[in-house]
Amino acid sequence: MKIIVTGSLGHISKPLTQELVQKGHSVTVISSHIDRKKEIEDLGAVAAIGSLENVDFLTATFTGADAVYTMVPPNNYFDPNLDLFAYYVRLGKNYRQAIDAAGVKRVVNLSTIGGHLSKGSGILIGAHHVQLILDELPEEVSITHLRPTSFFYNLYAYLEMIKSIGLIATNYGAEDMIPWVSPIDIASAVAEELTTPFSGRKIRYVASEELSGNESAAIIGEAIGKPDLKWVLTSDEDALNGLLSIGMNAKIAEGLVEMYSALHTGLLAEDYYKNKPAVMGKVKLKDFAKEFAVTYHQK
Repeated sequence: MKIIVTGSLGHISKPLTQELVQKGHSVTVISSHIDRKKEIEDLGAVAAIGSLENVDFLTATFTGADAVYTMVPPNNYFDPNLDLFAYYVRLGKNYRQAIDAAGVKRVVNLSTIGGHLSKGSGILIGAHHVQLILDELPEEVSITHLRPTSFFYNLYAYLEMIKSIGLIATNYGAEDMIPWVSPIDIASAVAEELTTPFSGRKIRYVASEELSGNESAAIIGEAIGKPDLKWVLTSDEDALNGLLSIGMNAKIAEGLVEMYSALHTGLLAEDYYKNKPAVMGKVKLKDFAKEFAVTYHQK
């Protein structure tokens, strides 16, 4: 199959590209960075260097493809001028227009846990709208919306906090159950969905392990030599003030706090628990904790 992968060589797209190439597929990876060209080619894929903001570029790249993996790349949460919701909607519309114009018939879109919510999900509301935008494509375009849970690497956000105050403190966690996921397990699910015949629309959740915040802290703590590491639940106000104090875009900080609050109350994961995967991914938090420890001790 001829498959287009967006997301450059990010946490998901790199292992996805490796798996697809290994299985004999013709893979083109879209990246906005020319310095990624050689690394992409070294994986056995074709590099398409251009911007997701350019619909003509996307259309030309998508043309002739059997399937496309779409995702909205991370942006700078510390940019005071970033309108995160508008960014998601704009790229969603670009994808829709290019997919339609190129005649692509199979799409796997990276959505998120909480993607079913039209409000109350904080910064994840953009992913919900991308789903709605892509679902406007003709019915003959088969779409899987992949909904991963909380990424293991989100724990890196607490690395400096652990170093400075010796604990994780935010407005979710502690005794809350957190469904975690590894990008490697997401990549495997994307590869399966891209290459498996399917008609219509489909939602698929991906998770690797379910742990409470305290269980997660204990695993990370053991790996970094702080076996007594605790995860403390704070108020929404304290969490917001913490994010604002490090210079985060105020609207995005508010969205993050709302997202975490929705995880704490159970709102964010309500649909996940109704439709959770029958089989969890292979990568566990103990595996990721080894990587976390290396970074922690390098800082």
